[in-house]
Amino acid sequence: MRRRDLLRSTLGAGLGVALGSPLAMPRLARAQASRVLRFVPQADAAILDPMITTGLVNRNHGFLIWDTLYGVDEKFQVQPQMVAGHTVENDGKLWTMTLRDGLKFHDGEPVRGRDVVASLKRWASRDAFGNSLFTLVDELSAPDDKTVRWRLKSPFPLLPEALGKVGAIVAFIMPERLAQTDSVTPVKELIGSGPFKFQADQHVPGARLVYTRFDGYVPRPEGTPSLLAGPKVAHFDRVEWQVIPDPATAAAALQQGEIDWWDQPIVDLLPKLKANKALNVELLDPIGNVGVLRFNHTQPPFDNPAIRRAVLSAISQKEFMSAVAGEDTSLWRDKVGFFAPGGIMANDTGMDALNGPRDIAAAAKAIKEAGYKGEKVLLMAPGDFPVIGQMSEVAADLFRKLGFNLDYAAMDWGSMLRRMGNRETPDKGGYSAFCTYSAGVTQLNPSAHNFIRGSGDKATFGWARSEKLEQLRDSWFAAPDAAAQARIGVEMQKQCFIDVPYVPLGVFYQPTAYKKSLTGMLKGLPLFWNVRGA
Repeated sequence: MRRRDLLRSTLGAGLGVALGSPLAMPRLARAQASRVLRFVPQADAAILDPMITTGLVNRNHGFLIWDTLYGVDEKFQVQPQMVAGHTVENDGKLWTMTLRDGLKFHDGEPVRGRDVVASLKRWASRDAFGNSLFTLVDELSAPDDKTVRWRLKSPFPLLPEALGKVGAIVAFIMPERLAQTDSVTPVKELIGSGPFKFQADQHVPGARLVYTRFDGYVPRPEGTPSLLAGPKVAHFDRVEWQVIPDPATAAAALQQGEIDWWDQPIVDLLPKLKANKALNVELLDPIGNVGVLRFNHTQPPFDNPAIRRAVLSAISQKEFMSAVAGEDTSLWRDKVGFFAPGGIMANDTGMDALNGPRDIAAAAKAIKEAGYKGEKVLLMAPGDFPVIGQMSEVAADLFRKLGFNLDYAAMDWGSMLRRMGNRETPDKGGYSAFCTYSAGVTQLNPSAHNFIRGSGDKATFGWARSEKLEQLRDSWFAAPDAAAQARIGVEMQKQCFIDVPYVPLGVFYQPTAYKKSLTGMLKGLPLFWNVRGA
């Protein structure tokens, strides 16, 4: 079912459901609503430990609960957050970071240096940027409760950028006892030191997540709130995430005042929302999101690079992006390579493979000649995540035209997240491919670009392997200046068209919708500090 078919099938029912749903509040309760922010996320944060998945909804959930040592501002300049400051000695190989005063976990315990050390070791085992950093670490220690010390084998000037990165997986700091959990096992308690506390007893999986303001949080005393930098001041007593998978229901709830903020309204509903004088429809992230078709490189047929290249040759980014964002080309762009537009790494090398005429018959022939034997191709698709569902429908249609023996496995988003980690064959719970997207900011350069990694078992879901890509990535970190990095970007994109770790599907720009009574909305991603109600 394509985007407009989905809308037609749900619009009539959705309006009625919203008005009679549990979201509706009696009038007596509305006086208290000014202290409660009701938000509809892009999907359910089914996996609550943000170290386990690269999902953006899980990252957004994480920023409510946990804090980071550094944070980036709207200009992507890194600023101290949990640290008071740092010193750099021994030609860049010795970093000493001092935690600022007043840091406290939600269980009342102070944040100590050993909590930081344990948290960062767990993070580095999951994150591409962290993994690169820790290959250069001789020792990470906590000489005392307020100090964290790094002894490096060689200089790593991007250390604060790694610890303050905005893209998943984020270097969140948690208590040592939780950070010692195996990195593939979710923590059993969600204890952070951020501005909001998670209310586990009020969590309804698939329906509601609740966070309350942490009165023990001490915002950074100086600076201006800007993305993840500056003071994080919570003005709401309570933030409720109401999970509403049906877009028409979410739209009706917003227009009726039963929710305050809808993260990702679908494009067909934007005109109606824009016409409502009580609402703002705004683009918070000008860089946009990059659509991704990710292969499982460990299982046939996509363990064969020739087959991956043939699929890429048939991809129409315009078709994928118009399915997500409609015909308004101000909301999407095609001709997107392996680095997000707007950064110095973006280049045109090899782009004829994506931009040239599409020949489905030639691609289908190339797939057969490459050795495809009719193996089942299982494409995972979430039924409750419209944007990814729309891309998945286009991919499924293409796979059928290319002659794949397709199994279109529709499931909820939480089940899909859990299945992503299964490396078995499709008949044993694994998969062949899936569509997703990542924040464009994570694809501006190789540091946080998980999908461009070629580290096999250590790579993100799909487990691409390419020694050449890994060598080029290492060279990028060691490059002396931006010009050298840009040259390496050309070589990396050239190699990506050979190895095809994934296929970029284009960039879409996702507006958000919220009540005009809300002020202080920060640019970049859904953040819940600095926001005020009327």
